[in-house]
Amino acid sequence: MESSGEAGKVNISGSTYALVKNKFECSYRGKVDAKNKGEIDMYFVN
Repeated sequence: MESSGEAGKVNISGSTYALVKNKFECSYRGKVDAKNKGEIDMYFVN
């Protein structure tokens, strides 16, 4: 997942987003192909 991130941004998975969505503002960045997991929803923490 590190290779699909962007410099200076925190990239989190959908499962992590579910845990922090009420404490942090996040933006959906789309599905990312994760090694051995297939496509997963990813978010940036704003």
